[in-house]
Amino acid sequence: MCAPVYIAEQKDKTEPFDVEEVVQEMARDQREAMWGRLASLLQDILLELPPERWEEGGDEGMQEQSAPDPVSLSVYVQLSLDALLETVRRLNDVLECLPVSEAPLQHHIHALCEAWWKKGLQEREKFGHTAFLMSLQKSFTLKKPGAEIQRVWSLHDVLLSLDYTSEDNKLIINLLLQCFQHPTYIRNDDGKRFLVFLFSWNVDFIWIIHATIKNQLQFYSKTITTHIGEMYFRAWKKAGGDFLENIESSCIQDFMQNAIFLRRASPVHAKVRQIVSYFHTRAGCKSVDKMLYNLYRPILWKALSAPNFEVRANATLLFTEAFPIHDPDQSNENTDENIQKQLDTGLLDDPHPTVRSNAILGVCKILAKCWELLPPTIITDFLKKLMMELASDSSSADVRCSVFKCLTIVLDNSLSHPVLEKLLPTLKYSLHDNSEKVRTAFLDMLIKVKAVRAAKFWDVCNMDHLLARLALDSPSVSKRIVDLLFKSFFPVNESEKEWCCRCITLIQMNPMAARKFYQYAHKHTAPTNIIKLMFAIRRVLNGCIQVDCDQTDINDSNKENSMVKGETLTLTDLLEVVVILWRSVEKALKQNDEAQKYTYTKFGSVMAKYFQAFEDERCTVPLIHLASFMPPASVPTFSCGVLSRLRKMDSGASSAQYGQLLDCICSWGQAADVLELITDWLTESLPKQADKATVSRKVRIQETVEVKPELALAYMEYLFSQASTREKVLALGDKPLKQLHTVLGNWKVHLNRDPRTYILLIYISLLFLTVCSDVLLVGLGDETFKGQILHLCSLTLLSEAGYLCIPAVLPFLKEVANSYVPEDNNKDQENQEDAVTVILGVVANIFQKIIELLARCLRKDPEEGKQVTSTFFMSNFVDLFFSFRAITDMTALSLAGIKQY
Repeated sequence: MCAPVYIAEQKDKTEPFDVEEVVQEMARDQREAMWGRLASLLQDILLELPPERWEEGGDEGMQEQSAPDPVSLSVYVQLSLDALLETVRRLNDVLECLPVSEAPLQHHIHALCEAWWKKGLQEREKFGHTAFLMSLQKSFTLKKPGAEIQRVWSLHDVLLSLDYTSEDNKLIINLLLQCFQHPTYIRNDDGKRFLVFLFSWNVDFIWIIHATIKNQLQFYSKTITTHIGEMYFRAWKKAGGDFLENIESSCIQDFMQNAIFLRRASPVHAKVRQIVSYFHTRAGCKSVDKMLYNLYRPILWKALSAPNFEVRANATLLFTEAFPIHDPDQSNENTDENIQKQLDTGLLDDPHPTVRSNAILGVCKILAKCWELLPPTIITDFLKKLMMELASDSSSADVRCSVFKCLTIVLDNSLSHPVLEKLLPTLKYSLHDNSEKVRTAFLDMLIKVKAVRAAKFWDVCNMDHLLARLALDSPSVSKRIVDLLFKSFFPVNESEKEWCCRCITLIQMNPMAARKFYQYAHKHTAPTNIIKLMFAIRRVLNGCIQVDCDQTDINDSNKENSMVKGETLTLTDLLEVVVILWRSVEKALKQNDEAQKYTYTKFGSVMAKYFQAFEDERCTVPLIHLASFMPPASVPTFSCGVLSRLRKMDSGASSAQYGQLLDCICSWGQAADVLELITDWLTESLPKQADKATVSRKVRIQETVEVKPELALAYMEYLFSQASTREKVLALGDKPLKQLHTVLGNWKVHLNRDPRTYILLIYISLLFLTVCSDVLLVGLGDETFKGQILHLCSLTLLSEAGYLCIPAVLPFLKEVANSYVPEDNNKDQENQEDAVTVILGVVANIFQKIIELLARCLRKDPEEGKQVTSTFFMSNFVDLFFSFRAITDMTALSLAGIKQY
């Protein structure tokens, strides 16, 4: 039985046949005979149908080429057989010219070459080179190259048999460099092993790898850059001899120098620092410490005293990050002396704020890392320098900000807490720093103090100061103060009664701060707790007016009532707090119908009593806000009178008087009623020409109500200037808005009928067009100027009294037409053809409009028509007509000549 038959039966799943078993059981002479026949068969096939013709041959050609599976056969080869070697050589030669359609065969030959290399058979270097090159190329094209990268790593020893300097290996070298540009290789464990191995392939290849990575560095993500740092570290750790020296001098020290001398704005500066920082994180090992000491010694200390502040700032970051930089081979005495010198470096007193800021960061990192190793005097000196000098550095807000940001690093070390507890109160006035970012950093530090329990934050900064700043400061600062104070004034683990007591206490301490506090309270607790606090405040308010309370409610609220009775301001603030709380959970309530209805019922049942009991104007404002949150049916007494109050509002009322009512009525979905009121007022106040219209208006109105057009305009302005009300009004549709637009248009027509305004507008138009004509006369107008003024002429003539401006329009048209008189020099005329055609076409259209206007004017009012067509006007008219005709004829001839040419 021949090999093709074996393979055919192997592929037939219905046959219980295993070609591997058959080959394994063959005698040596049988295997030699089989390899010989296979070699002969392969030779005949390649002679009859070369690979170049396989695309043409189709499936029929391939039927003759059935061959044994190379992997299945090669694994049982125990000795070198000439016939089999010849077969593999032929297949290896065929591989390069296989068409794309023969991917399965290509895969099998690839596997055969790989197996031949791994078996260590004769000419393994040649076939290993083929397998490695194919795997490398495939790893760049596959969507999921993980398996192929693993295959590349398994064949990495192939490189040891290649000559780096040979021109034949240029392709592989280029592909190897591409590996450093593919994130998949850098992230993959086997890919990373392979890249580390490449550093040990050839000494001259190291600097090429390094240059490739540097060129690609700006495109690496932060994660990939971390992998790059790890890759350099592993390559350094495994290297020795010349390889180690080259990696240290050509790569690591080069990164150090770039981290020092690159501008901070450079897109690769942060990436370079990240790679260098990876080596700093590995400090503590003798070999790493020795390497950092040797590489930094010739460059770092000079950079710390360089004239350029950016160099000093960069060097400061590296120095403090790598601290202590010492030679582990030195004695302890020399090491201590060296470290003391480093601590004495005067970077905190540097004249440039950027260097001082970096030095603050470095000192805080050193204190956090080496607290137990440093002498107490040095620690105290550093902290006093930071807190008593740099925290109040008047020359730079960045330096002050750095102190507070970096003290949080020191707070991570619990050994620092006793010392900081004594020193932190000296910083309390930094809460009122004139720089917002300093105040923000100070509060972040206080939050950290509270989190690590280093001290009581109210001992560091007085509560009154915190509340005063909360009341006045920006959202960024206020949110941090709320975060700091939340558990103090909203203890979630306490009862609702206690929440309400804390709320009243906060209001009495600082009402404005209380409003800010509850504005951000929903960010720190669940909506359920916010609603519970609303109900707790409701019970207190009910206790003050003794309604809707059972005996238990009254008893529970005795303490709160005793705190607020007789204090209208506190009651007002409580109502405002309820409004703020409701607004913060409004979206959550809409998503829970049951809770929303319950809230409507509980507050709706007492709103009428609230309006009666709390008559102070300050109380009325939050009550109207509360009513706007509920449907009108929940507050029937109030909702029925809102539109009437808007009707009866004084004409000179301010937006504070009517704004809430408009918000309220829009929130109830009654914006159409307000828009109708505005439209009616504007319509009724529009002056009528006949008395009959006035009489009919008086008969139609049932109730005698003063018409207030000024107030209508004020209402309209408010509705369209506020986002919430504007959304409601625009949702009404076209009909009411078109009615309002029509009324406003009528008012515009009426207001424009003032004869003085009318004459002034005509006079201004005439003067302006005359000036434009003079501008063209002196040759200053360009194509854009002509086009814009011609457009203005067109609009002017279309207006109601446009014919009166004809005497000024005609001279301008004449100057435009004259500016296009063709010259003897025909250069660039072809390029100007389109512009000339467009402009002259516009002039012709406007001239046609003027003729139509004159004809209409003469028919409508002959006397006025005669005045318009005066001697001066007709002179300009005739001049323009002949100028335009001459220019048109000459331009047509010129363009015809250009086209013929």
